[in-house]
Amino acid sequence: MLTGIVLLLAGILIALYPPLLAIIVASVLIALGLLLVVSAWYHRKRRRGGDNPIIELILRY
Repeated sequence: MLTGIVLLLAGILIALYPPLLAIIVASVLIALGLLLVVSAWYHRKRRRGGDNPIIELILRY
């Protein structure tokens, strides 16, 4: 229900102030881009981990 109310308010605000749509779309695209960059960085860092389980156990704790 809360999501519906938020979407309804967003729709009303966009109808009253159309440039808000561009701001919302730009914000979503920036957030998705940052999410992809951070995810790729995390997986690359994770893949570079050593193959030795004893070393990984020591580094983990």
